[in-house]
Amino acid sequence: MTQRIVTQRSVSFLPLLLAAALPAALFPAVANAQSGLDGRVGRLESEMRAVQRKVFPNGQLLQPDVTAPVAPTEVPGAPASSAVVDLTARVTSLEQQLATLTGQAEQNGYQIRTLREQFEAYRRSTDAKLAAPVAAAPIDGGEPAPIAPAPASRPLGSTGGAARPAPAGPTVTDERAARLAALERPASGDAAEDAYLYGYRLWQAKLYPEAQAQLKKTVADHPKSKRASYAQNLLGRAYLDDGKPSLASMAFYDNYKKMPDGERAPDSLLYLGQALVKLNKPADACKVYDELSDVYAGKLSAGMQADIARGRTAAKCR
Repeated sequence: MTQRIVTQRSVSFLPLLLAAALPAALFPAVANAQSGLDGRVGRLESEMRAVQRKVFPNGQLLQPDVTAPVAPTEVPGAPASSAVVDLTARVTSLEQQLATLTGQAEQNGYQIRTLREQFEAYRRSTDAKLAAPVAAAPIDGGEPAPIAPAPASRPLGSTGGAARPAPAGPTVTDERAARLAALERPASGDAAEDAYLYGYRLWQAKLYPEAQAQLKKTVADHPKSKRASYAQNLLGRAYLDDGKPSLASMAFYDNYKKMPDGERAPDSLLYLGQALVKLNKPADACKVYDELSDVYAGKLSAGMQADIARGRTAAKCR
């Protein structure tokens, strides 16, 4: 009898023991879920701060559009909200904020790309406007003329007769051959220096076709030499003195465009203005003089500044 009573009491206490044991068994599962959400929240908060630093480098932070709900005041005896539910609300809020910041970062990147494309288009347009007077400067309304041969003169003792066709290169007469032979070729051992000096002597002797050929060869053979800027500038002057302002303008512009740091780049802009005036393009000449004064401000000698002033007067610049 006593054994039966003990058995019945054990059976009656079993539900109470199970009820006490179940919450203890659920604690590890709840703790594991809370720990996983904490890691997720921490990662999202770290990513959100990184995005905020990228979008707002000056420290200005974005106020979240969606915030976690405020936990209601707990009344003694009322059931409390689950920690997993609270963490889930925080994660949802952080994910929405992160999506908003990511969208703003993508929009800012698109605006930067648009501004860069607009700037590149403006730069190309400006370069084209500066190059247009030079590239489209024909002689007498036609295409830029090629290098014309020097006018053929009759040899000494010639009595006339039918005109002979002009050769492809500069015509060499007895008189011209004597002038060429009288010019001494430099032989200092510096190939670039000797090539430029010989071209200079040809220009000085007013043998312009020969000077042009020599100076072009100097630039082609010694493009890295400091004399390349000298030779390109003198090539433009040889064209200008030879009555070919269109070819001169292209030679001067090439010197400024390809060797802006060369010692004769400012001189080329000055002579480019003069060539454009000869081509009846005074407005373009004024732009060239403005470019010269702006780019090489503080580096121009008093003599060149006076030449610029005279050039602006000749072009009737405002």
